[in-house]
Amino acid sequence: MIIMMKNKFLFFLLLIPTINYSQSDVDKILKGGEIIINGLSFLKKDKSEVKENNSKIIESICIKNKLTDKITFIIVGKDEEDNTIKKEMVIQKDGKECVFDIPKGIYTYEIVLANKEIYKKGEYKFNDEITITVKPE
Repeated sequence: MIIMMKNKFLFFLLLIPTINYSQSDVDKILKGGEIIINGLSFLKKDKSEVKENNSKIIESICIKNKLTDKITFIIVGKDEEDNTIKKEMVIQKDGKECVFDIPKGIYTYEIVLANKEIYKKGEYKFNDEITITVKPE
């Protein structure tokens, strides 16, 4: 067994001089391999981005509350079939709540304080996942 290991080692030593690559050739080979690997990862990433952009659903919309008391965050919108979608989230002070799988689109929103007073009201176009932080003005 030792003789076989010595023979493999000698064979390797004899093989090294026959490989006459300069340092620049080795660098070119390494860079070529790097380009191929990066190119493949770019193609893979590209396909996943296409799927996400073509999706008509937003995976999550999250709301953080930085006010001094709990709030109620209400969004109302419509899906492709003109069905009304309404979501209400009660978010405690320094809390965070999320809704999942919401159709992309324009939604009206209201932020209602604990005393039932409307803090903010408006419209927002939801296209991607988002975290909204409600802070005192």
